[in-house]
Amino acid sequence: MPNPIVSKSPDIMSGTPVFYGTRVPIQNLIDYLVGGNTIDEFLDDFPTVSRKQVMNFLESATELIVAHADEDST
Repeated sequence: MPNPIVSKSPDIMSGTPVFYGTRVPIQNLIDYLVGGNTIDEFLDDFPTVSRKQVMNFLESATELIVAHADEDST
């Protein structure tokens, strides 16, 4: 995978999925967005995560959801 987005290792945050190259759980971004915070607020609070990582994660998540929805409708 040339540009990994998420990593998961028992040695990092007990296996919690994190943004690749950081110790920031993916769930933190989801919690921020659900709580009404902006991506900029998330990035300000977690400077080890780049905007590109966040956007790549959101794009990939959207693609997975759309692909899964297409499977459900057949």
